[in-house]
Amino acid sequence: MGFIRPLWLLLLLNCFWVSNAKEGRGFFGQVNKENPEEVIVDEAAIVTLKSNLTTVFMPILYIIVFALGLPANCMGLYVFMFRVKKNPSSIYMANLALADLLFVIWIPLKIAYHFNGNNWTFGEPLCKVLVGFFYGNMYCSILFVACLSVQRYWVVAHPLSHQRKNNTVAIGVCVAIWAFIWLTTTPLYLYDQTAKLKDPNITTCHDVNIIKNPEDPFPSVQLPFYYFIFMGLVVFLVPCVIIIVSYVLLLKALGNSMEESTASKNRQKAVVLIVVVLVTFVVCFIPSNIMLVVHYSLLKDGFPNNGYSFYISTLCLASLNSCLDPFIYYFVSEDFRNHVKNTLLCRSSRTVERMRVSFNSMKYSQKSKSYVSDTGTTQLSSC
Repeated sequence: MGFIRPLWLLLLLNCFWVSNAKEGRGFFGQVNKENPEEVIVDEAAIVTLKSNLTTVFMPILYIIVFALGLPANCMGLYVFMFRVKKNPSSIYMANLALADLLFVIWIPLKIAYHFNGNNWTFGEPLCKVLVGFFYGNMYCSILFVACLSVQRYWVVAHPLSHQRKNNTVAIGVCVAIWAFIWLTTTPLYLYDQTAKLKDPNITTCHDVNIIKNPEDPFPSVQLPFYYFIFMGLVVFLVPCVIIIVSYVLLLKALGNSMEESTASKNRQKAVVLIVVVLVTFVVCFIPSNIMLVVHYSLLKDGFPNNGYSFYISTLCLASLNSCLDPFIYYFVSEDFRNHVKNTLLCRSSRTVERMRVSFNSMKYSQKSKSYVSDTGTTQLSSC
C-alpha cells in the first residue's frame, strides 16, 4: 500500500499546476469558417495541449499502468480461470481481471498519442474504441467490485448456501453486466471523438468538444452530457451505496456470528479489503465521475473555463484501477495468493494437490506422532 502516497503527491502536484494555469482551458472548439474541416481553440487550450501535463506526466502514468496492469491481470485471469476452484467470488474476480485486461491492451495507443504531442494518428474508429473501452472498464470495475462486496457479505451471513446455485447466479449476473456495459457504451460511438485543429496542427482524440453555436452550446454536447449524468448517478452512485451497505453488514455479521478468535481474524481481513476498495474509489472513481458531471454541466452552459486540465487528470488517475484491482484479488482470496506463488514456481495443479495432501498428512502425523509412508519413511513437505 506504500505506493499510494506517491500517487497522491502526483495528484496534488497536478492540482497545483492546474490552479496556476491560464484561464479558459476548456478545449472549447469552434469550426473554422474558412475551412470547415478544421477546429479553432483558444490560446489557453493550445498551451494545455502543449504542456508537460499532457505530453509528459500523463503518458508516464499510462506507462506505469500498462507495465503493472498487463502482467498482473494476465496472471489474475489465468489463476481464476485455470487454477482456482470456481465459486462466485472467483467468477466475479475473473471478470474484473478480464475487464481490466481489455482496457490495458489499448493503453499503448494512448501513450503514443500523448507522447506525439496529443496528435491522434490512428483514425476515428480506433479513437472511439479506445474511449469505449476506457469508460467500459471503469464502469465494469465499479459493478464487479459491488458484486464482489455483496458476495463477501453473503458468504459470511449464509455460509451453508448451495454452491452450484450461487455459481449459476454469479455467471448470470456477469453476463448481465457485460450486456449492460455493451449497451451503455454504445452512445460513445455515435458522435465524433476526434477533432482536427488549425493550431496546433494536430488531431485530438476525446479532448476537444466541437461547439457549432457558441451562443447555444447545449445541442453540441447534449448527448455526452445526458450520458455521463446517467452513468454518474446510476452506474457509479448506486453501486457506491451498495458497497457501503454491504461492508457495514459484513462487519456486523462478523461481530455477531463467530467465535472471538475467528471473528477477530476475519474482521481484520474484511477491514483490509474495505481499505483497498476505498482507496480504489477515492483515487480512481470518485474524482473522475464528479469531474465528468461538473465538466459537461459547465460546458453545456457555455463556460470555456471548465477545469479541463483537472478533468483529464482525474480520467488518467481512473486508469489506475487496473493496477489496484489485483490487490483486491490478493486480499479477498487466499487461494489466489497460493496459486500465484505456485504458478510463478511453475508448479502444476497436480503437484500442488499432492503437496497439499502431504502437508495435511504431516499435520495429522504431528498430532498422532505416528505418520509413516507406505515405504516406511517419514514424508516431508516443502510447501
